[in-house]
Amino acid sequence: MKVWCVEDDDSIRDIEVYTLNSTDFEAKGFLDAIAFRDALSMEKPDLIILDIMLPGEDGVELLKFLKDSPDTCRIPVIMATAKGMEYDKIQSLDLGADDYLVKPFGMMEMVSRVKAVLRRCNPTEVEHLLKAGGLVVNLDEHTVSIDNERIQLTLKEFELLRLFLSRPGIAFSRDQLFNDIWGADYVSETRTVDMHIRTLRVKLGDYGKMIETVRGVGYRLEVQA
Repeated sequence: MKVWCVEDDDSIRDIEVYTLNSTDFEAKGFLDAIAFRDALSMEKPDLIILDIMLPGEDGVELLKFLKDSPDTCRIPVIMATAKGMEYDKIQSLDLGADDYLVKPFGMMEMVSRVKAVLRRCNPTEVEHLLKAGGLVVNLDEHTVSIDNERIQLTLKEFELLRLFLSRPGIAFSRDQLFNDIWGADYVSETRTVDMHIRTLRVKLGDYGKMIETVRGVGYRLEVQA
């Protein structure tokens, strides 16, 4: 599904697009309303993440434009607002925004919000289960089961497993995993990733062997034949 990010901060926009593309979305980024409108005249996304503070035409004006047009009024929109700007949140929701993210936000929170909004707006379009043999992750129920027996994971363990299962065979560096799961602003060290991988492997039992160490890089999940 296509997700477009309208964000004038290059570093934020780049990591948004990278994260979405890494989690099975087709993501594009746009610096301002002009670039966004030009692209919108050619094709339509399935969801838009829209920053409020944009140069020229701001996010609120863009939201009004989207919701007033018959061609775009049904496209879900998640607004990105500055911390503490309560008025921006209320105004955006009143104008038809489907959700909002408060900056600074973690990338996995963003992905979760995107999937939640898409489920509400297109309930048949999103894959709800991730599977590898008898290992099943239910994204709706936020549960994990092995051979029909439910196991308990922490939130970060769940997010790691979800990321691995959504991109089997892809090698993730420790820095990638840390930024995606904990967020770039989280104060800790990348060895936190190693600790969570160890406990996740133990809880998965034999399925824990699927999470392989990639020497000099990080980790990947290889689905067992």
